[in-house]
Amino acid sequence: MRIGISCYPTHGGSGVVATELGKHLAERGHEVAFISYALPLRLGELPPRVSFHEVEIARYPLLQQFPYTLALASKMAEVARMKRLQVLHVHYAIPFGAAALLAKQITANLGLKVVTTLHGTDITLVGNNASFKPVTALTIENSDAVTAVSKFLTDETVRQFEIARPIDTVYNFIDPQRYKSEIPPCIPRKHAREQTTLMHISNFRSVKRISDVLLIFAQVAAQLDVRLIMVGDGPDAPVAEEMATKLGLRDRVTFLGVVDQVSPILQAADLFLLPSETESFGLAALEAMASGVPVVASDVGGIPEVVEHGVCGYLAPVGDVDRMAEYAIDILSDCERRKAFAIASRRRAVGTFDYQKIVPQYEAIYKRVLEEDRAEHSRP
Repeated sequence: MRIGISCYPTHGGSGVVATELGKHLAERGHEVAFISYALPLRLGELPPRVSFHEVEIARYPLLQQFPYTLALASKMAEVARMKRLQVLHVHYAIPFGAAALLAKQITANLGLKVVTTLHGTDITLVGNNASFKPVTALTIENSDAVTAVSKFLTDETVRQFEIARPIDTVYNFIDPQRYKSEIPPCIPRKHAREQTTLMHISNFRSVKRISDVLLIFAQVAAQLDVRLIMVGDGPDAPVAEEMATKLGLRDRVTFLGVVDQVSPILQAADLFLLPSETESFGLAALEAMASGVPVVASDVGGIPEVVEHGVCGYLAPVGDVDRMAEYAIDILSDCERRKAFAIASRRRAVGTFDYQKIVPQYEAIYKRVLEEDRAEHSRP
């Protein structure tokens, strides 16, 4: 098949999943064209059967805000004609889904199919904003297929937008080969040569509750010899650095900024913290689990579909810093328990979220919408 993919080219979960999906589709013999305003972070050198097409952002005196959605739609239509695309798979309803529907109209003779994947904030935050809600609803109702990355998000989309059409739940995924597969031996803390490492990876937005990460760490650091590694960047990064200083922990907290490949860094982690306000899936938690790292996270959104409480780590109510700290100390103080959680985390990540199980689900959806089109044309 010939598939176009449009996504945010940043380190957020939607961009990561879209990029990895495109690469795996190309490995399986499909032609894939990425369409965005910048090269996706994890794309790097273009692999075989993958192309990148940049949306140019110009500036005009009469336009206070450049109409990116219109430029995106025009580029989608251009690439669809040039590459003879069959499917345009967009990740985020706004602006990509709306632009894709416009591109479909522009290239009506091509029979282009639009598949929209909902990732979370395009439903719970941006798409639900009064300024965008009608457009989001139209995008969902008029796409040829719609997927959501968790059952939670599927149900939330139906509830918030009163959607009648079917929505396929297709989980995010990992490539097990990119993450360490050997769980290190259990070494009691008093014999360990290095500090125990807690880790957090995100885009440092308010929804990630970065202050909770540091408050949890402060309680753990009061009892154990630990360090914290913060990976990523965003609006709350300066606040986090200031808070670490005020807590007297700046020398035990490392801020790495944005990292292209997180798997090598996760090898250093003993525990992953994700105390988010909401998560539609929790891709960072899944990547940690794939590395054999237990997770302490909020019991919210799609996280319980990824992290099995009491097996792969622990879940606590949003904002319950004390309980999360207790859970973290519980795991890190008991070597055998930490090892058991590590093994279970790796097993669940590989057994349920291996890309070899998930990518064929997307292929089946592409084939379904294309076959529906052929069936429609074959009717007398």
